[in-house]
Amino acid sequence: MSYGQGGPQSQWDPWTPHSQQQSWNSGTDGTPDWAALAEASEARKKRRRLLMVVGGALATVAVGAAVAVAVVSANDGGPEANGPASQLPATADIPSSTGPAPSFEPTTAPPPLDPKDFVSSKNKDTAPLSPDILFPGTQLTMGETVYRKGPTADTKNCASATQGTLPKVLKDNDCRRLLRVTYIKDGVAVTVGVAVFDTEAQATLAKGQADSKSLVRALSGNGVKDFCDGAVCRSTTNSYGRYAYFTVTGFTAGKDVTTKDTAVFKQGDDLAEFTFRQIRRRGEAQASAAAQQ
Repeated sequence: MSYGQGGPQSQWDPWTPHSQQQSWNSGTDGTPDWAALAEASEARKKRRRLLMVVGGALATVAVGAAVAVAVVSANDGGPEANGPASQLPATADIPSSTGPAPSFEPTTAPPPLDPKDFVSSKNKDTAPLSPDILFPGTQLTMGETVYRKGPTADTKNCASATQGTLPKVLKDNDCRRLLRVTYIKDGVAVTVGVAVFDTEAQATLAKGQADSKSLVRALSGNGVKDFCDGAVCRSTTNSYGRYAYFTVTGFTAGKDVTTKDTAVFKQGDDLAEFTFRQIRRRGEAQASAAAQQ
């Protein structure tokens, strides 16, 4: 049965308005025209590619326009955004990094007072002074050795308690006072003489000018026999602050001291060391009292 395959039908192209569908047959024999179908398919592909290219270009233009609008909007700061330079903030209104640095209250304690300052000048060294204050008690212990304390003496006539070249040295440097004390152990006695000056400079000069013949007079009494009276004895000289101190050590039996008599050397050194400590303690006590005021 025939379904009206009459004369040739008009062609239909879905991409062309008002076109009609093309017949599947190229002739009256009912066989499809494959060449025509291939051409139609290729034509449709070309149209699709063209539409895609055109659409992409339009999309790019649209995005560019949107970005441009956004940039313009971001730069639109109102009527003052593009104003003249005279409308900019004044320099004084702009924070500066060159201003004065912040200051803070000091948190560290002041340096401690120097004890030596208080025994270097009569103006600061005002604490009471006497042989019994400088050499307290009835005996002295140095390490494991105990020395018994003997007589003491105090005079303002420094030359009268010295001999050899020491009287002149003390006088030339204006010695104000001479304190003496004697300690004894096992037949060896030592006398310490502490010369007091107004300044450290005077005491230092006296120390430097003293020589091997600059001797303090040995002090006997209170159970201590005479010593170093014509016999060879060992002597030392030193100073600290406004004090110059001297020792003379010898045998109470009157024999000469030799370099082999180590007990004599030790006793003299112990008493010189103790004298230095006592003068330094005097400075420490006065410095501590001044710091608490």
